[in-house]
Amino acid sequence: MTDSIDLLIESRVHELGGGFKVRRVLPFHKRRMVGPFIFFDHFGPVDYQPGDGMDVRPHPHIGLATVTYLFEGAIGHKDTVGSDIVIRPGAVNWMVAGKGIVHSERTPEPERRSGQRLHGIQTWVALPQTHEQIEPSFTHHPKQTLPQFNLGGATAQVLAGNAWGHASPVEFPWGIWYVGINATNGAQFNVPDDAAEERAIYVAGGEARIDGQKIEAGSMAILSRGASVRVEATPESYLMLAGGKAMDSPRKINWNFVASDSQLIDTARDDWRTSIENGFSGSPFQLPMGESEFIPLPDD
Repeated sequence: MTDSIDLLIESRVHELGGGFKVRRVLPFHKRRMVGPFIFFDHFGPVDYQPGDGMDVRPHPHIGLATVTYLFEGAIGHKDTVGSDIVIRPGAVNWMVAGKGIVHSERTPEPERRSGQRLHGIQTWVALPQTHEQIEPSFTHHPKQTLPQFNLGGATAQVLAGNAWGHASPVEFPWGIWYVGINATNGAQFNVPDDAAEERAIYVAGGEARIDGQKIEAGSMAILSRGASVRVEATPESYLMLAGGKAMDSPRKINWNFVASDSQLIDTARDDWRTSIENGFSGSPFQLPMGESEFIPLPDD
């Protein structure tokens, strides 16, 4: 392995229920986080026939922000701060869980009727300790609000942070670096050593070479600190560049909960269980408007 790559992670297939499968990259036993990124899932491409679709029932989160980005298809998002929106390719859904939020993700009715191909990335970024217990919030960033520019023949889109002189409007209280690369005609570019303290490149489609080393689709290369690297992508490739400042402390992850203190996770688990037992009436967690289903704790 080239000296500019510290670790190469191959994604593992996980079943999320209802036949919905993802390729999970983070967390990994040899590398739990890259910057604030603690969870990295790649879903699809999957073809849904007319009448079928994705149904991720309401479930809770704490201590993190979920970041959803699509290459193809559409997903309907609902949450307990009142959001009800459809995300499409090139846009970003940024949901800050803070002290607690519940959301669902489903195929929108028009796409359920017609069928669709769905392909995208969902990541979780850990909130710094100073923000772990803030009020939950949700922001949808349309495609046209996110900077796009030519990068070595590819179209680059800055989803969070700063890259190559372009700044995303996404606000996050920690150093973050997140860029989508669409190399329709192939691409060649350099990633400087100061792009972020911790950096990774995930190949979501096609193939790439990093300083000459082949990286296949479904693999993430963790770049060595202090190394500027040369990236070459084949035509029809999708790359995701992710990283940022090293997190302020280790994070614990349990089901959908992330925290620096395990007591916060224990409380969230108890609160979700209590909310279910109370039918979500006057409980710590509620359900999004119009939802009646939910996902129970894995061990219940």
